[in-house]
Amino acid sequence: MASYTTIEGRAEAEIEEKKSRFIAQVAHVETEEEALAFLEEIRAKHRTARHNVYAYVLRAENRVRYSDDGEPQKTAGLPTLEAIQHAGLVDVAVVVTRYFGGTLLGTGGLVRAYTQCTQAGLAAARKVVVSRCVDIRITMAYPQYDQVTHTAKQYETMVVDAQFTHEVTLTLRMLEGSETELLQAVREIMRGQGAIDVSEAFDAPFCAGE
Repeated sequence: MASYTTIEGRAEAEIEEKKSRFIAQVAHVETEEEALAFLEEIRAKHRTARHNVYAYVLRAENRVRYSDDGEPQKTAGLPTLEAIQHAGLVDVAVVVTRYFGGTLLGTGGLVRAYTQCTQAGLAAARKVVVSRCVDIRITMAYPQYDQVTHTAKQYETMVVDAQFTHEVTLTLRMLEGSETELLQAVREIMRGQGAIDVSEAFDAPFCAGE
């Protein structure tokens, strides 16, 4: 079962090296269009900066891109990309903005600065593991609710939603292929009453017990 790690939303971090400011801006993206739109947004925000170096890694077509944006070759975009890859992340774009402080850093200094700044930006982001999941929607009478929730806790489940009207509708998420025993146990509790619906498999963040 293939899982992958990405980030939620956006994050930012800043470091200073010999009076040059390096600002890492990190975003979750799923397409090249989203990655390039993020880049243009940051460029517009920091239009007075000397450099807006970027890198992104996408699951779609295993797409990987980076740019030094005027810095010496392989001193900026590549270290930014390698920091993403070493973190084991996909569907992530990073733009590192540099405001020049007047002192040249040299090739080694630039590599260290872009690497450290990207690492700081990624560290500030919330990581999520995305797996192939199914959602199980159980509609039941109130007396069955405690039994079903107690049973669900014995399995690797994640509560997605619970609605309480004249009956209870509980939505549980499980890893694809792990739902068979739970479904059997819930059907025994339900005894033909209520309803159980299982979704098609899809990719989603999953953390058992939430």
